[in-house]
Amino acid sequence: MPSEPTKDHKPKRGQPCACGSGQPFELCCEPFHTGKNQPATAEQLMRARFTAHVAHNFKFLHDTHGPTAGKPYVAEEGEPAVTWTRLEVHGHEVTADNPDKAYVDFSAYGLEDGVEKVLHEKAEFLRVNGTWLYTREARIGPAPYKSAAPKVGRNDPCPCGSGKKYKHCCLLV
Repeated sequence: MPSEPTKDHKPKRGQPCACGSGQPFELCCEPFHTGKNQPATAEQLMRARFTAHVAHNFKFLHDTHGPTAGKPYVAEEGEPAVTWTRLEVHGHEVTADNPDKAYVDFSAYGLEDGVEKVLHEKAEFLRVNGTWLYTREARIGPAPYKSAAPKVGRNDPCPCGSGKKYKHCCLLV
């Protein structure tokens, strides 16, 4: 379920969470941000991380990123260039051979210099000692297109309808 664009960057109690779950912020991502609860799935962590970007809760982002988790947090100067506005989660899959490894395919939308931008990513998550962590981007951009149509063979009739073999017609183009 895609979320609606946020008006400002502070999620508020009683309002829908910025992650697009449809739940109020205090029942969705706030318990993760305050440390009251831990995300049970990689998708919950992905949504909480997006909401942390919206809220500028950079300590939560630091603490839930595999390479920086457990290290001291040092705030950086300046404001981020992107104002994140909405999130669409396309898929969540736990690997069959390792229940502590999962992927979340998502699109995060934001405004940069008044222009809407989109980050489409497939992110990798690992559960370490019972805690999900974002580890890396597995893919940037949408999944590769896979045609459902059978592949045309070199000696098959050309699909353009010319009556020639494919290898003597459109394969040459």
